[in-house]
Amino acid sequence: MASEATLATASYELRFDAGRICLDLLATTHPCERLGAAEPLRAWIAVSGLVPAGTPLRHVDASWAARFRELRDLTGRLVHSPQAADPRRLDHALARLNELARPAPPAPRAVRGEDGTLVRELHGPPDCGALLGAVARDAVELLTDPVARACLRQCEGDNCPIVYLDTSRGRRRRWCSSEICGNRERVARHRRRAALARA
Repeated sequence: MASEATLATASYELRFDAGRICLDLLATTHPCERLGAAEPLRAWIAVSGLVPAGTPLRHVDASWAARFRELRDLTGRLVHSPQAADPRRLDHALARLNELARPAPPAPRAVRGEDGTLVRELHGPPDCGALLGAVARDAVELLTDPVARACLRQCEGDNCPIVYLDTSRGRRRRWCSSEICGNRERVARHRRRAALARA
């Protein structure tokens, strides 16, 4: 039987291959809005690693989705802006990102599982500000790390807006996902060759 996390990911086609949690949040806009309601946000939070497996998220509601979309928009504006851009144009986005990064992340604790091994859980249900803070902090770290920023790449797939961290050897990664955009490119290349051969 598939795990709850697998079912959640499959139902909303969530992606976690950008290399940073803040970039995975950016990927929720493609190919359509993935965080338009509470349920897909619950799935995203559960699978993202922001909370331990099995953390109850029933209290996540539509207002949380709106706040995560705001963080996603701010992060997108800052990630996509060139370093040489007029800083005043981005001051509001930067101030808001810093504000969202202030709350402490959810506090973990070690407890004994059913088999006696230690497992991680949270002290209580996570609140929206704490989870937003964890993702916003990741964005702050990315934006202020020149080495990481230099590894940011835009996917070369047709109409794919996903930005990812290229940590491949030689920095030659071309697609957000070899299985998705890379496979589409290989199929398109094969079709072009087949069409030329027929012509």
